[in-house]
Amino acid sequence: QVQLVESGGGLVQAGGSLRLSCAASERTFSRYAMGWFRQGPGKEREVVAAISWSGSSTYYADSVKGRVTISRDNAKNTVYLQMNSLKPEDTAVYYCAGSKTGIIDIVPRHPSAYDDWGQGTQVTVSS
Repeated sequence: QVQLVESGGGLVQAGGSLRLSCAASERTFSRYAMGWFRQGPGKEREVVAAISWSGSSTYYADSVKGRVTISRDNAKNTVYLQMNSLKPEDTAVYYCAGSKTGIIDIVPRHPSAYDDWGQGTQVTVSS
């Protein structure tokens, strides 16, 4: 099991930016597809973005496309989520998650495809 720890959340004004980081405890991180999910108050958990083990394939939810970039550094066992032009509706707890895909360039989108989860980091966007 990979331990995942998110950081970088906080309070930001609408239009601002945040960069979330997720550090993994194991070198086997490089064989995981990684995803960022979020869950707002009273809402279901939804995928924000995901990236394959190599970084060559990515997926973005329509609600964040063009404003968010997911990336990873396998040498540092870390995945990032750069969020720009933030909106109040982006307010949520953001979770990173790992899916044991192995060295296959697939990008799972559903939470049930992910095996390990971080504890979450709060992002609040004020209007």
